Amino acid sequence: MKIALFSTKPYDQEYFERYNVQQGLDITFFEASLSIHTVNLTEGFDVVCIFVNDKVDDTCIIKIRQNGVKLIALRCAGFNNVDLDSAKRNGIQVVRVPAYSPEAIAEHSLALILTLNRKTHKAYNRIREGNFSLNKLIGFNLYKKTVGVIGAGKIGIAFCRILHGFGCKIIVSDPHESDELIKLGVKYETLSNLFKQSHIISLHCPLIPETKHIINKESIGLMKDGVMIINTSRGALINTADVIEGLTNKKIGFLGIDVYEQEENLFYKDLSESIIQDDFILKLNSFPNVLITAHQAYFTKEAMKEITTITLENIAAFEKGETLHNKLI
Repeated sequence: MKIALFSTKPYDQEYFERYNVQQGLDITFFEASLSIHTVNLTEGFDVVCIFVNDKVDDTCIIKIRQNGVKLIALRCAGFNNVDLDSAKRNGIQVVRVPAYSPEAIAEHSLALILTLNRKTHKAYNRIREGNFSLNKLIGFNLYKKTVGVIGAGKIGIAFCRILHGFGCKIIVSDPHESDELIKLGVKYETLSNLFKQSHIISLHCPLIPETKHIINKESIGLMKDGVMIINTSRGALINTADVIEGLTNKKIGFLGIDVYEQEENLFYKDLSESIIQDDFILKLNSFPNVLITAHQAYFTKEAMKEITTITLENIAAFEKGETLHNKLI
């Protein structure tokens, strides 16, 4: 069984080669992302292994089926970049990695909060330049602040555990209540009440039609003045134009994002010698109270090991005709 692994970075190849010793799968690594423009590369392969910025829409799925592909193996939890209905119609199974060190993403969310609040990135640069002034570096205590968590799956729960240690008041919006969170004293609220009450709002929900642009002009209008918004989930949970307006009129006091709606054109690439054509990202970078990281929340040694081993196990199970425990369709 031949596997085409797309969007390969050096660290991907390193981990897959290291842990594939146990499985012995036939993997070919492609730096290119999978899309309709690169779909011809799938000819002769049984499996395509993809990441968050590969675009596997209906047209692409029809073509990979014609090329002989029988399995799409996502090496991530999110699957909004795959047309599942089309995959089902075309008889292609889809597997994913449903959880890989949720603590990695939860901890990165906290890192964004602390960096934005205490301005450690600015302090570091000042000290390097011999500027030891504290002017405009003032932050606020997280203790007793109200943090709204939208989405309380494994990552959201891990994030709430961390916040509990800081003495925050935690409120959650999620259709399913967690006994663990209730024992921690977390309160479940409606989304509108969460928007109104929170000093900090952190997004940990999947991107589905109901959550697309959940942060928009209307929801921002419900929020406290100077609210902090953190997104380590999916870029399209935020309407970027509306958030820029909120930053401009100072309704939003801080924005920390590890994901971006148009990130496939930017993230995981070195564009330091290029002229960036994305006006939204340039505008966001112009705000002193915005912190952007390039989809690295998951990027720990522990998470990379989990992603790699579970992906390989998913493919090996498919090859052997075994039950696919992480099957989407």
